[in-house]
Amino acid sequence: MSTIARDPSPYTAPDRYVDRKRYLWMLSVVWPAAPLIGLYLVSVTGWSVFYAFTLVVWYAVIPALDVLFGNDPNNPPEAAVARLEADRYYRVLTYLTVPVHYASLIVSAWWVVTKPMAWWEVVALALSLGIVNGLALNTGHELGHKKEAFDRWMAKIVLAVVGYGHFFIEHNKGHHRDVATPEDPATSRMGESIYKFSLREIPGAFKRAWNLEKVRLERLNKGVWSLDNEIIPPLLITIVLYTSLLLAFGPDPKLLVFLPIQIAFGWWQLTSANYIEHYGLLREKMADGRYERAQPRHSWNSNHIASNLILFHLQRHSDHHAHPTRSYQSLRDFEGLPELPSGYPGMFFMALIPPVFRSVMDRRVVGWADGDLGKIQIDGARRKKIERKFGAASHRPTRAAAE
Repeated sequence: MSTIARDPSPYTAPDRYVDRKRYLWMLSVVWPAAPLIGLYLVSVTGWSVFYAFTLVVWYAVIPALDVLFGNDPNNPPEAAVARLEADRYYRVLTYLTVPVHYASLIVSAWWVVTKPMAWWEVVALALSLGIVNGLALNTGHELGHKKEAFDRWMAKIVLAVVGYGHFFIEHNKGHHRDVATPEDPATSRMGESIYKFSLREIPGAFKRAWNLEKVRLERLNKGVWSLDNEIIPPLLITIVLYTSLLLAFGPDPKLLVFLPIQIAFGWWQLTSANYIEHYGLLREKMADGRYERAQPRHSWNSNHIASNLILFHLQRHSDHHAHPTRSYQSLRDFEGLPELPSGYPGMFFMALIPPVFRSVMDRRVVGWADGDLGKIQIDGARRKKIERKFGAASHRPTRAAAE
C-alpha cells in the first residue's frame, strides 16, 4: 500500500504559506485547564454536574465537533517546513502547557480539601483531572522527541505530573524501535480488548524502559540506581510534588482517594492512545530476520480537526512514526493510510466497549492487510474466532520474501 503525501492547497505557495491553524493551536494550551473551568462553573452556578465538565467535553462534545468539522487533509509544503520548524511560537505553546498541568493538579487538590464534596463529586473531578493530566504525556511526547536539553527537561517535568517519567525512555527508545511488532508491549493485537492489553502494556512499558537504561548505563560503567538513569529524575520530581501536596493540604481522606484515582486515569489515557494507534498492524519480517522499517502505514491516522487542535496534532501519528523529530505543526497526511473513523476522544470511548470497538475496527484491519490474516497481529485467544469470521490465514509469501 503506497503512502503519498497530499499536495498542499493550491493557493499556498511555499514562500507564502500561512498556517491557517496557527492561533487555533492555543487550544492545546487551554485544554489542560479544563478542570479549572469546571471548578469555576461549579463556583458560579452551584451545580455539581460541572465537576464532570472535562469528562463530558472529552467523551461527547469533542467527538461531536469532529463529526461537525470533519477532516483536514491539508499539508504544509515541504519547502515551508524548515521555516515552520524554526518558528519559536509553536515551541513556546508546548512550554506554556507545562505549568497549566501543574496548576490544574494543585488547584484541584486544594479544592478537594477545602470544599464540601460528595464522594461522586470527588470521583468526577479526579477522572476529569486524570484526562488532562494523562495528556501531559502528550506534551511530554512532543517535547521528549526534541534534541535541545531544555525541551527534554521540560518533557521530564511535565511527565512527573502523572508519575510516568519512564515514558521518556520507553517511547523514544523502545516503542519507536519495536512498534507494530510482537516485541512491542505498546502495540495492541486484533481482537485484544483494551483491558487485556493494559495488563501487558503498563508493566511491559516500565520493564522495557528500565532495561534500556540498565543496558545504556552498563556500557558507561555507571550504576542503574543513580541520577544518570533518566527514569529517576522525573520519578523524584513526582515524589516531591505529591509529598508537597500532602504536606500542604494535609492527609485528608478525600485527597488520599482523589490523587490515586487521577493518576490511574491519567495512565489509562496513555494506554488508550497506545491501544488504538497501532491496533492489529504488523511490520513484515525480512529474509534476514529483521523487521521492515516502520512506515506511515504502520500507524492508524486521524485528520479530525477538533481533536487534533487540542492534542498538538498527535493524531497524525503515521508521519510522526516515520519522522519522530518533526514538530506537530509540520506533520503531514498521506494518501493510502489506515484511517480511524473518529478522533482519539471518540475512539477512547469506543475502546471501553470491546464488542463495539472490534465491530468497527476489525474489518478495517483486515482491509489494511488486503484480506491476508497472516499479515496481522492477532490475539491468540481470539484467533480461531477471527479466522472463522474473516477466513483462514493466508499462507502467501510476504512481500519481503517474494523480493
